Amino acid sequence: MPSPVAERPGLLIRDPFRYSDITLIIPPPLVECLQYFDGERTSLDLRESLVRATGDLQVGDLEQHLIDTLSGSGFLDDDTFARMKDERHRDFAAAPRREAVHAGAAYPDEIDALNTTMQRYMGEAAAMTSSDGLVGIAAPHVSPEGGWNSYRAAYRALSPDYKDRTFVVLGTSHYGAPERFGLTRKPYVTPFGESTVDLPLVDWLAAKAEPAIQMEDYCHAVEHSIEFQVLFLQHLYGPDVRIMPILCGSYARSIYLGGKPEADEGVNRFLDALGELAGRESQRLFWVLGIDMAHIGRRYGDNFVAHAERGELELVRERDHRRISRIEASDAAGFWDLVQDNQDDLKWCGSAPLYTFLKAVPQARGKLLRYEQWNIDPQSVVSFAGMSFSAV
Repeated sequence: MPSPVAERPGLLIRDPFRYSDITLIIPPPLVECLQYFDGERTSLDLRESLVRATGDLQVGDLEQHLIDTLSGSGFLDDDTFARMKDERHRDFAAAPRREAVHAGAAYPDEIDALNTTMQRYMGEAAAMTSSDGLVGIAAPHVSPEGGWNSYRAAYRALSPDYKDRTFVVLGTSHYGAPERFGLTRKPYVTPFGESTVDLPLVDWLAAKAEPAIQMEDYCHAVEHSIEFQVLFLQHLYGPDVRIMPILCGSYARSIYLGGKPEADEGVNRFLDALGELAGRESQRLFWVLGIDMAHIGRRYGDNFVAHAERGELELVRERDHRRISRIEASDAAGFWDLVQDNQDDLKWCGSAPLYTFLKAVPQARGKLLRYEQWNIDPQSVVSFAGMSFSAV
């Protein structure tokens, strides 16, 4: 993405998988040269580009420095990257717990500061009211500091009655394989403590829908969409809250090629299995969706600057609400038709968890509690909401 550091313009490169912990800023004259690292063009092509960029024929040292920097940082598809990737995957597979990787950045990692922050977000626990008939909620997964009003709207719909439920957390998998679902048996940890995973349900689902499942999916190691939900659940119900964490990869094939997501045999098998689980265990499950909605502006590939609730974002609001109305009506087909429109140019990263839930729990009817647009940076906007779902 464009460098956010005013005194260091250029292109910022970082690894969302965290195979590499290095962040680079490529200066503007060298950005064009990155296209030559495509596995097809040669070092001679790169050198020619560097000569054009610098006006200097003697670019050998600069060429080697660029190659060494990218390779050493883990940003080239070479042996260095393969080694970093293998080490990270082995470390996660061997770890007994899924650690709080976003603590200290997205939220405080010290317990007193975290308690203060969560009380500011949520208010006193006594504010929770009866939630008869409630079967699920949808909350953002944007930074809690940016979206706490919508988090609050969703989580304050819960009452103490649900403490002993298993919370099925459907989170957006930003980096996972399309048409695949990532499961883990590892308990999520936050500064509040260690959650509990409902292992029998995880094992049953893994066996029932195996073709579409990636077991111990490494994406759990870096993904924030479930971690933030666990944080709020632990604030309400204590550290040992019982969860079933599921990362939902995008339904990209359906969005770009047409047809419903369940036209994929693996997806269809997973949705059937999850629906069977929802029906059989309805009295002891509660559904939590960690989703954001539209992603608009420079950061997300648009050629214009986006401002929340202004200009282009007024139309985005209208289109978001059309989709939300289909979700409220539990109209999975109607919702997906709107997602497929223009190949989801709104870039709703929460569309897969939402569709998955609507198919698994078709009797649920939604209610919009709060809708927001937030400038995640001066040029880009994310929309999100808090919603509740009740059985009819």
